Amino acid sequence: MDLNLLWFILIGVLLTGYAILDGFDLGVGILHPGARNDHDRRILMNSIGPLWDGNEVWLVTFGGALFAAFPHAYATAFSGYYLPFMLLLVALIFRAVSMEFRSKRESPTWRRFFDVSFCGSSALATWLFGVAVGNSMIGIPVGADREYVGGFFNLLGPFPVLVGLFAVSMFAMHGAIYLSLKTDGALQKRVHRWMWRTFFVFVAFFVGVTVYAVAAVPSATQNFRQFPWAWAVVVLNVLAVANIPRAIHHGRPLYAFVTSCCSIAAFVFLFMVALYPNLIVSSLNPEWSLDIYNAASSPKTLGIMAIIALIGMPFVLTYTAIIYWVFRGKVELGKFSY
Repeated sequence: MDLNLLWFILIGVLLTGYAILDGFDLGVGILHPGARNDHDRRILMNSIGPLWDGNEVWLVTFGGALFAAFPHAYATAFSGYYLPFMLLLVALIFRAVSMEFRSKRESPTWRRFFDVSFCGSSALATWLFGVAVGNSMIGIPVGADREYVGGFFNLLGPFPVLVGLFAVSMFAMHGAIYLSLKTDGALQKRVHRWMWRTFFVFVAFFVGVTVYAVAAVPSATQNFRQFPWAWAVVVLNVLAVANIPRAIHHGRPLYAFVTSCCSIAAFVFLFMVALYPNLIVSSLNPEWSLDIYNAASSPKTLGIMAIIALIGMPFVLTYTAIIYWVFRGKVELGKFSY
């Protein structure tokens, strides 16, 4: 068994799980200011209250797996993305603080501050994730010593910025569909309008990113010659995106949410196909890129990790399924709600 490839796939699975699960609660944060009153904002916040911290564990696990399986790629990533990673950390912290502190006081000014913080940190974190994906596809200036030799603004090219905006639109749509499952009454009708608006914005950025990638990012499609079967995922992804408005139109939000999850999974899969076998692409010299072989831990380490993952993953998936089952249904505000 090729343990390097196995861990590349497992890291892709962890990234997919994070994008789907934390994607909708980041989307809820992005949409939070759209609620008309304090009661509705509390409904939105409590829709993800029991879930958001568990969803972020997928990101922690992704980072831990990358560190253990591909330590050289992890180190190079931090040398290149250090400031963006710190901004991401601040955004995720402020997001959590906003949720925990918002209802501690009745003051409108107090709550308004944390409403803005909750939305801004959710949008910033999502945008930074997208920027990282965009830079991973086009490559970053990494030298022969595996150190980043550029500056912060080298990471803010047109394509990464566009992918960041695409990520914000996608998570906003994903969050709106999720909210349709958790709300009712007048708020649900308002959320229904959000679903349509965010879907059309998402499609606009989807088309823009696709056209840009095909026209100006050779790495986005070069592996499709080696793996022509991956075109089937492209077709399925387009069908999934097209099915979202159909499900919304027929009043089937759960069907729309499942379809949205499939779309996100397809995007992550296509990103991993475009990246393979690289983990970090050097824009200065392809020979200086870090791939799943020259950046990996020893075979013994990868083997031990594989055994641990085989034992642990079923427990993680079972726990996640139980939590979502326990907290299913519409949101009801209680004494201990946010």
